[in-house]
Order: sequence, then structure tokens, then C-alpha cells
Amino acid sequence: MKIRSFAYILFFFFTGLLSAQEIKSDSIVVVKPYTPSVSDAYKIKEKPAITDSIDLEKKKVEYSIFSVPVASTFSPAKGRAAGLERERPPKVYENYFTLGFGTYTSVLAEFYSNLEVNRTDNFGIFLTHNSAQGDIEDVVLDDHYYDTELNLNYSSRQRNLTWNTDFGVEHQLFNWYGVEPSVATASPEIDPLHNYYSVYAGGEINLDDSFFDRAEAKYRYFGDDYSSIEHRFTVKPTLELPIGGELFHTNFHLDYVNGSFDRAFFTEEGLNYSFFNLGLDSSLLILRDDLTLNLGAAVFYSMDTENSDGSVFVYPKVTASYKMAGEYFIAYGGLEGGLKQNSYYDFTQKNPFVAPTLVVQPTDQQTNAYVGAKGKLSNSVGFNIRGSYISEDMKPLFKAYPQYTERNDEDYANGNSLEVVYDKVKTVSAFGELNFDVNRSFNLRLNGEYFVYDTDLEAEAWNLPDFKANLLADYQITENWFAGANIFFVGERKDEVSFDNGGPSVLPVNPEAVTLDSYFDLNLNLGYRFNYQLSIFAKGNNLFGDNYQKWMGYPVMGLQVMAGATYKFDFGRR
Repeated sequence: MKIRSFAYILFFFFTGLLSAQEIKSDSIVVVKPYTPSVSDAYKIKEKPAITDSIDLEKKKVEYSIFSVPVASTFSPAKGRAAGLERERPPKVYENYFTLGFGTYTSVLAEFYSNLEVNRTDNFGIFLTHNSAQGDIEDVVLDDHYYDTELNLNYSSRQRNLTWNTDFGVEHQLFNWYGVEPSVATASPEIDPLHNYYSVYAGGEINLDDSFFDRAEAKYRYFGDDYSSIEHRFTVKPTLELPIGGELFHTNFHLDYVNGSFDRAFFTEEGLNYSFFNLGLDSSLLILRDDLTLNLGAAVFYSMDTENSDGSVFVYPKVTASYKMAGEYFIAYGGLEGGLKQNSYYDFTQKNPFVAPTLVVQPTDQQTNAYVGAKGKLSNSVGFNIRGSYISEDMKPLFKAYPQYTERNDEDYANGNSLEVVYDKVKTVSAFGELNFDVNRSFNLRLNGEYFVYDTDLEAEAWNLPDFKANLLADYQITENWFAGANIFFVGERKDEVSFDNGGPSVLPVNPEAVTLDSYFDLNLNLGYRFNYQLSIFAKGNNLFGDNYQKWMGYPVMGLQVMAGATYKFDFGRR
């Protein structure tokens, strides 16, 4: 039956195919557009009946639950957040004392104390002393020195106001020991000792949320044991105003200096100087994405009150920086200038062997143009390169005084002191620096700068080096051990040696330029911290042991070693 049925199906299938092939094509005429419509759907209005020959009847099932209690001793506990192990912050003490002793009978002593007056005010005391008894090789005169300073300060930090004041006294003792042995033998009565005294007082105030940003003022009295006297008073208020979304910054300058020397080097007449300087510099700070632009200018009026002569100076104040690759490459540049008032105190801090017979004048820095780039070579290596051109009028230069035979009863007139001469100097320099932040425990910085000078009146840029380089390193070896290094190199300098002619004109004769050799100076320090309060240290200075001459005729101390300890504490606490 199945085979026969299948044959019937095949017969009808092929018959249909043959009939379809006989259909002839014909044309269809459309008499009206086709408009489709949806017919009403027929809705089944009753549930259809299911007919099944096998219909099983569901059986009724009855069941019951047999509940048995389960004994349990489990008791859930409340959840608790996991604690993080935090590093214990270092204890900060308000006072410390440092004491060290070394070769050349050197002594280092420091004491600092910060006393809390109330919640906002503090009173501080800082005392420092640094000295050495000298005995430098091949030096025939006394060469010891002292440097002692006491500073008292009071500060207050309010909600929108911070201010502080300080008062200090300072005593420095040096010797003009830079004489030739033959001169010292011919003049055994030379007493090279001289003293500097200084008393100062000042203050500073800072305001928040005010156009009056800050102001500082300072007065200093300075003198020596050769009847030299100097008074200097400076005031510098600062204003900041937001204008059109930008910041307008203004500084006012008031600088007054008045001083006198008992006599000049070649004459019996005294030297007096007095300058009153007023200045105003303003700038507009513009911030645009990666660009920082500072546009400004400065104007100064300088009055030489001793000679009743006044002058006006105008300087540019333009700086810019642009982040070309984020923090990895920042280009910067500037064109600036300014009036710098020199003083007897400033000269002695740079060179303590100057004679008390100086000419004091302000320096007109006409142009300070520079361009450079800084950034990062990697996350741990930073760089800074810069080229600059500086033009200065009345730039001070230290130069050796000649041996003055008509006045050799003065202890500084035996070819063992320096004067200050002024000249118009143009300086071209190239600077480069690398900074290595290897990790939080080790930091290394290396920089160097090359100089080319052009003078107007003087034969050389006296005592200015042609190259300088520094290497600074700090290393936290372990939690307790720490170390540091400072290596610096100073290139060749020029000075002049001459003698007076012994006649009425007292003019130097046969001046001759002398080249001072370049020098390396290696300084290392090592320390151990027992706890937050007590630590010990050892320092080595000029470890190459070279008695190089920083100034002509003045060799420095050779290899120096010092050891000491620092103790930190709080009053009334254990």
C-alpha cells in the first residue's frame, strides 16, 4: 500500500510539471489601481474542545510535612572592615641643638626653639655659631674666623591674615691674611684682624581674599671696627587685582641706603654715599591652556642724595612658557631688567676680605634676555637648558688693591685686601641641568654654566669665572642611615697685581693680570639616626685637600673633617 501511494504521488507531480510547461504567456490589462484591504478577522468566540482518544484522569494526592528541629551552635558575628597598616608619622619636635667639632679647631653650634604662645602665635629663637682657628699651610698671619648670629622671631597665623616679625644681631670676624711672606716679615706689626657688626629688624604680612596681597619691610644697621657705618631700609608692598579674568600684579619698591667710610684708600678724605630708590613694576598674568604669559614693565627713580643727582630707569618685564608636550617639554623665555642697589653689607657677605674704603653704587641691569626649555626625559629624570644675554651698567667687580707703601701702616694696605670697581659688562652664558629623582630615597642634581664676558673700561671681568658646575646628591640609605654629597667646580678667574709708584700721584704701576687656577671642592656627609630625637653626623669638606685660592693671595683650608650630633626635644616632655 505504501509503494502504491508513493507512485500515485509521483504521477500527479510530473503531470503537473508537464501541464505547466504548456501554459502560454498572455497580456494582463489593469482596469483600475489595486487597492488592498484587510478583511475582518473571524474571532473564535468559544473555547475549542479537545478530542483525544486517551484522556487520563488526574489522581488526587494527599501528603503531610514531618518537621524535625535541627540543633546548631553557630552564632553569626557582625562584619568589620579590614584595617590598613599605616606608616607611623615622624615625631616633630619644636626644638633642637646641634654641636660639632673638627680639624682646624673648628666648631659648629646651632640652637633652635619654637615656643607656642597660643593657638595662633609662635615665638622662635635661632642661634648659630661657626668658627675655625685656621693655621692654613704657608700662611704667616692669623687666619681664624668667627661667624655668630642670633635671631628672634614672632609669627601669627589668623584666618585671613598671617604676619611675622624678626630681630637679629650678627658678629663676624675675619683676617686679612693674604700677604706675601716677605711683606709680613718686613712689617711684623701688621694686625689683619677686622670685625663686622650687624643689627636688623623686619616684618612681613600676608592677606588672603584681598587685593593687598603682601608687604615686607626691613631695616639693617651694619658697621665694622674701622668706623664704617651703613643704614639700609627697604619696603616692598604687593597688590594683586583680577581684571577681566586675568591677574594684574603690582610691586612697589622703596630702597634707601646711607653709609660712610672713615677714609679712602689713597687719600685721607672720607667716603660717603646715600641713595634713595623708588620703583614700580606691574605685570598682567595671562593663562591660556598650556600657555603662561606675563606682560609687564618696571620704572625706577634713583636719587643720589649725596651728589643731588637723580635718574629714571625703565625696564621690560616679559616672561612666557608653553607646554609643548605636557610636563615633558616646556619652552620658556623672558626679557627683563631692573635696578639693584648694592651695599657694603652685601659686598662683605660675598667677599669678607674687602677693604673698608669702597665706592657703593647701584647696578643698572639694562637687559636680561633668556630662552630655554625644561621638562622630563622620563618619570625620574628632569632637565633644564637655557641660554642668556645680560647687559649691566655699573656692575661691581672685585679687584685686588695694590700694596700701598705710603700707607702700609693700615693693616689692609699691604696687598692683602680687595676693592670694588664698576664697569659696563655684557655676559653671554649657556646653562644645563639634569635632575635625577630615582626614588624617594635618592636624588641627584648636576648642573653647569659657561660664561663669556665683554667689558668696557676694565681689561678683564675681574674674579668672574668662565665656568661653574655643581653636583648635589642626597641618599637615604636605610631608615637610619643617610648621606649627601656636594661637588663643585669653579673655572679660571682673572685678577690684577700692581704696586703704587710711591710718588704724589699714588697711581699703580706695572699692572699685570694674574690667572687664578680653577678648582674642585668635594664635600661629603654621613649620618645615623638612632631615633626621632638623636642623630650623629660626620662631614668632610675639601676632601681633595687642595689649598686653592678663591681670591688672590687667600688660600683656603685644606682637608677638613667634622663630627657631631643633633638632639631634638620638647620643653616639659619626655
